[in-house]
Amino acid sequence: MAESGLVVVDKPAGMTSHDVVARVRRAVGTRKVGHAGTLDPMATGVLVLGVERATRLLGHLMLTEKTYSATVRLGAATTTDDAEGDVTATTSAAHLTEDDVRTALAAFEGEIEQVPSTVSAIKVDGQRAYARARAGETVDLKPRSVTIRAIEAGEFRRDGDFLDLEIRVACSSGTYIRAIARDLGNALGVGGHLTALRRHSVGPFTLEGANTDLDHVVLTPLADAARAAFPSYDLDAGQAQAVRYGRALPLEIDGLTAVFAPGGEFLALYRPEGDRARPAAVFVG
Repeated sequence: MAESGLVVVDKPAGMTSHDVVARVRRAVGTRKVGHAGTLDPMATGVLVLGVERATRLLGHLMLTEKTYSATVRLGAATTTDDAEGDVTATTSAAHLTEDDVRTALAAFEGEIEQVPSTVSAIKVDGQRAYARARAGETVDLKPRSVTIRAIEAGEFRRDGDFLDLEIRVACSSGTYIRAIARDLGNALGVGGHLTALRRHSVGPFTLEGANTDLDHVVLTPLADAARAAFPSYDLDAGQAQAVRYGRALPLEIDGLTAVFAPGGEFLALYRPEGDRARPAAVFVG
């Protein structure tokens, strides 16, 4: 059996997240590989994969903060809110100043209501939104609350009637950067779409040391990954035995916490409930 752990990949452009999973399956010799947080084919950057038992960490990792850099083109709207879609409207952005754009961008910071892109992976009546959209259906997605912790503009470039700008975003899980590009363009009255996207981090996992050779990946062991991703608590022998049976513990913890046996073995994720801690996911028998 393959070792359990996380593989952090710097995904290249042109590959789907599933393509990356398929390559890593071959590299580590198991089919039990999954990923946390899809990246579109055009996007690059951090993609976190779980191998064997670490696949059970992925759902919890998806709740963590992410950071991105992106390029937004103002002056054109597309069917997909990115450069892979067909242009639906163009309006000159030549009159916009950098101050105009920075002022509009500032309104996105904080907790906002965001309508995901119609080509997102959200399920609508059991089918992915992008599958329905590409089949020609009208997809009506509801707004959802997301948190933009920081958003700022970098370099601006003019290309005829278009205005391109670089942005950096730190945001909660579930935020669509394509939707920010679309909504920024709408706020400025010229339309907008994403032309490049790079994810720099998912929680504590960053581009530093990320795998670029998908045929020879380096795996972060399960215990190390759990300590990196969550607050940790080292148990005594009696507590560790209780965890092995899935029992609650009289511990005070502040949110989801990784608990470890005296020898350093990762046992489980525990969550606070009243004055006790209860198992959210147990990783040992």
